[in-house]
Amino acid sequence: MGGTSPCASCKLLRRRCAKDCIFAPYFPSDDPQKFSIVHKVFGASNVSKMLQELPAHQRADAVSSLVYEANARMRDPVYGCVGAISYLQNQVSQLQMQLAVAQTEILYIQMQQEPVMPAPASLGEPDDKSFLLHPQAYLNFASSSSNVIHDSLKRESIFGHDMVS
Repeated sequence: MGGTSPCASCKLLRRRCAKDCIFAPYFPSDDPQKFSIVHKVFGASNVSKMLQELPAHQRADAVSSLVYEANARMRDPVYGCVGAISYLQNQVSQLQMQLAVAQTEILYIQMQQEPVMPAPASLGEPDDKSFLLHPQAYLNFASSSSNVIHDSLKRESIFGHDMVS
């Protein structure tokens, strides 16, 4: 920044901002909160060391990451970013489960609305016999979502009657 307007770091630390100040390009004087929060979590000396060890083209991304992590640490001092990531992963898992249940319910409704087709006649059987498949027969497969399917079919509030006991 030079001698005219010190960067946010030099303002907070109450020092003169040199022309080659490592903080000046990343912590402008018009956003003092950005450096303040990073300084509280990591310390100015540590941030300076980190930035000096990086090539110039990677420093802006590093500062962005430090600001994000510092904000996360202020909100959640124990887990920081990991807590936010864990929360989001849990939310994705819950939404995937809800999607599986909804897809199962759609399949069930579609099967109820399809006309019953007679089974193809095999050799030696009369043509007038037809075998009606219970909707449950479509769902007898072993997978990780079989419990979800079973539970969704048990819900009386959706279907109005029990299909699976």
